Amino acid sequence: MLTGDRMDGMDAGPGTALGGLGWFLVSWAVMMAAMMLPATAPMAVARVRDRPAGRGRATLAFVAGYLLVWSAVGLVAYALVEGVRSLGLGFLAWDQGGRYVAGGAIVAAALFQLTPAKDACLRRCRDPHAARNGIEHGVHCVACCWALTVALFALGVMSIGWMAFVAALIAAERLLPSRLMVQRAIAVVLAALGLAVAFAPGQVPGLTLPDSQDAAGMTMMR
Repeated sequence: MLTGDRMDGMDAGPGTALGGLGWFLVSWAVMMAAMMLPATAPMAVARVRDRPAGRGRATLAFVAGYLLVWSAVGLVAYALVEGVRSLGLGFLAWDQGGRYVAGGAIVAAALFQLTPAKDACLRRCRDPHAARNGIEHGVHCVACCWALTVALFALGVMSIGWMAFVAALIAAERLLPSRLMVQRAIAVVLAALGLAVAFAPGQVPGLTLPDSQDAAGMTMMR
């Protein structure tokens, strides 16, 4: 509910303005908590279940460390997005090359799903004893999920629908039993989605087109 309140009416599609840094970081932390913690909960429980004393504090420390890492990622993402935006690169406009850049980013996320690096990172993320604390697990998670995060920015980082979609992919690859099958299925879904965004964006359900009236009506707190 808090995530919905923070993001309601903010989705202007790919290239959504991020607003002020403070507002974005708070929104980003709420988003990451909603997206990542359901898939991370088994890891946190496994790390603290053998500590009968101070279990609550250990869980809180694990989650705080984990979200701290993702907050740092949000800071880097903000700097990159706003840095590129400040250059005023006309070819990134949606009616020029923007749709192909967005679609290409999603296809790149699909290809990363099939790499040995992705497999190695995902194996560590699925191992409840691979990390000693929330910060270490957060680093493993970033290495595993950075491409899916890029795909979220390409689809509309302030969209509750696309956030839920990416969160479902992350939960599936973390929690479902057949790791390789899930990785490949996600790669196929992302590849098809990326091609659709690039060549038929109007046919993608839930995608707000940046040059549409819906996008023009969105407001951003600054």
